[in-house]
Amino acid sequence: MKNKNIGLVIGLVLIGVLGFFATNLVRNRGKSDTELLEFSVKDTTSINKITITEPNGMIISLVKSGDVWGDEAGNCVIQEPIHIMLETFKNIQFKGYVPEKSRKNIVKLMTASHTKVEIFQNGEWVKTWYVGFSTQDHYGTYMLLETPDDKSDLPVIMKVKGLSGIIDPRFFADKRKWKCSNIFNLSLDEIAQVDVKFYDVPSRSFSVLKNKAHYEVKKNGKRLASLDTSMAIQYLTNYKKIHFELANFELNDKQVDSLKHSKPFGKLRVKEVNGKTTILKMFRMPVLSKTINDFGDSVAYNPDRFWCELPSGEVVKCQYYVFNPLIMGHIYFATKPE
Repeated sequence: MKNKNIGLVIGLVLIGVLGFFATNLVRNRGKSDTELLEFSVKDTTSINKITITEPNGMIISLVKSGDVWGDEAGNCVIQEPIHIMLETFKNIQFKGYVPEKSRKNIVKLMTASHTKVEIFQNGEWVKTWYVGFSTQDHYGTYMLLETPDDKSDLPVIMKVKGLSGIIDPRFFADKRKWKCSNIFNLSLDEIAQVDVKFYDVPSRSFSVLKNKAHYEVKKNGKRLASLDTSMAIQYLTNYKKIHFELANFELNDKQVDSLKHSKPFGKLRVKEVNGKTTILKMFRMPVLSKTINDFGDSVAYNPDRFWCELPSGEVVKCQYYVFNPLIMGHIYFATKPE
């Protein structure tokens, strides 16, 4: 009887010990699973660095300085996509688990191709998202999470609260897409001189000089005999909010080099009061197929757009609609020169 009691006590102790370990195992496993579903970052105001790496190897780090974001070199980047990313960090939600029969294939596909998004708060790395592709219904995205404590090896399906769409297009590393498009944003008082030179039609070349309230205009190197000052003022006020249309996604390095060695149709030089000078070289854009202009004539060059070489040497696409008020001086200064 005594032996039976001892055996019973030992059995109860073993059950208790096993129960303790089992409880802790379940608790820890549940905690890990929960943590690896916590993609969201509630305090997005403390996020001050985001590094994005695309499957093709392109990488960019976006850094916050004050209230403005730039790249690691301090260059200007467009702000709107960053605000969209911050909203995504805050509003990301768990949608569901990957069906067991699909897991092996999803893991294989995500291993081969994913966008890596590293998130830093107050200078410290806190999370990394591995953003895969969308579900077949496009209402979710396959994703993995890594934190300083753990890394998931099983993708889950995530969505953004209030959004019925895919997530991956929100994260891109192509620096051409991030580049600020502004070229000029000058007030009248900031401009000292503008020179516009046409190589194909030299007679349309002109310059505008401003010294406080005094204005002088030259056409093809000759000073105008008389000048309507209001027209000079109107012309110079056009230098507000001048942007290029698109970065170069068409020409390869060899074609860009060839373009730069060709003769531009015009050059725009703007000197500011503070001494800064900006020079733009403008090149015609050949059409790839037969094109008819507004007058019904066949043209060899794009009538709406041209290539422009920025001071940095980068070639971008610009619209005549935006630049005509800057380069068509004959519209403002029709008076004959002295």
